[in-house]
Amino acid sequence: MRVHFALVLALLPVSAWAQDAQVDKSVIAACFDKAPPGAVDPDCIGMAAGICEAKVGSTTVGISSCAMAEAAEWDTILNREYKATRDQFAKIPGIGDQLQAAQRGWIALRDADCQIAYDRFEGGSMRSIASANCRMQHTAHRALELRNMREP
Repeated sequence: MRVHFALVLALLPVSAWAQDAQVDKSVIAACFDKAPPGAVDPDCIGMAAGICEAKVGSTTVGISSCAMAEAAEWDTILNREYKATRDQFAKIPGIGDQLQAAQRGWIALRDADCQIAYDRFEGGSMRSIASANCRMQHTAHRALELRNMREP
C-alpha cells in the first residue's frame, strides 16, 4: 500500500505538466498557410511543440505532451482538409470512395510507423517522445498532402 501511495505522489507533478502542455494554434495555422503548394515537409512542423516545451520543461513528459498537443492541432487541420478534398472530389464518380480507402490506409500506415518508433526504444523513456513526434510529423504531412490533392 505504501509503495502504491508513493507512486501516486511521484506521478502527480507529471500529470500537472502534461495538462499544461498547450500549443499556440496560430503557429501551426501559420505553418500550414505558409507551406507552398506541393510542400509536405515545411521546417515549421514541430515549432509549436518547441515553444510549448520551453514553457512546460524539457522532460520526457513535457516534450511528448507538447508533441501530442501539436499533433492534435494538426489532426484538426487534417480533418478539415480531408472534408474539403472529399467535397471537391464528390464531382468525380468513385474518387470519394478511393480517397476514403486511401485515408484508412494512411491511418494504418501512421499507426504502424509510430508503433515502430515507440518499440525501437524497448521500454526507455525516449519511446514516448519518438511516438509523439512520429504522430505529429505524419499528421502534419498528411494534412498538407490532402490540401495539395485539390485543384487550386
